[in-house]
Amino acid sequence: MLRPPVRGFRRHNGAVSEAVIVVVEDDANIADLLDMYLRREGYRVLLHRDGASGLDAIRTHRARIAIVDVGLPGGIDGFELCRRLRADNAGKHVGVIMLTARDDEIDRVLGLELGADDYVTKPFSPRELVARVKALIRRSELSVPDTTSTVHELGDLRLDLGRREVSVGGELRTFAAREFDLLACLVEHRGLVLSRRQLLDLVWGPGWIGDERTVDVHVRQLRKKLGDALSLSTVWGVGYRLD
Repeated sequence: MLRPPVRGFRRHNGAVSEAVIVVVEDDANIADLLDMYLRREGYRVLLHRDGASGLDAIRTHRARIAIVDVGLPGGIDGFELCRRLRADNAGKHVGVIMLTARDDEIDRVLGLELGADDYVTKPFSPRELVARVKALIRRSELSVPDTTSTVHELGDLRLDLGRREVSVGGELRTFAAREFDLLACLVEHRGLVLSRRQLLDLVWGPGWIGDERTVDVHVRQLRKKLGDALSLSTVWGVGYRLD
């Protein structure tokens, strides 16, 4: 049996951590293991075994990170949870790490296209997962620094960094947090060719562990959502350039 959601904050090295992490995992052994390792780092951890209650907890407790198993019981699996979260204004900026027992590329791509920030295949090292959580929180704290009032306009494309809004011809477009950060990075370095590794370091953070194809998936989403308004060129064998 999973323990009920934890109330209150845990102290770590004399400090109280306000970062709430929701773990949505129906395997009690895995959930308890993550709970132990994350609490040890001072995070407040909420455990849920199904997608419906997990989604509600993420919204209600304003979670910083959601660790979500793909194969959840009931009507809301991990993919559907991620899709609903990204479609919700309150869930756009939550970091999502997906867990799966499958290592198929199509699953990884689907998870990333739905707005997941990272993807971990079981079995995994709990220490590595904690490191990914820390890196994801660091990236969210460092993303788009000192740009609270900056607005970029490139033709019909308008990017408001302070409001974190993107519009094309005056029509607002919806973006996941990592998609927005990637677009902001490309705009601020327009005219320059950036390799996938450079984009990972600038947007995901230098400590990010994972497949460089993550960049390609997010670029595909930008092109899909912005169409001709995004003049983004692929420099084969190197990376991408915003013209």
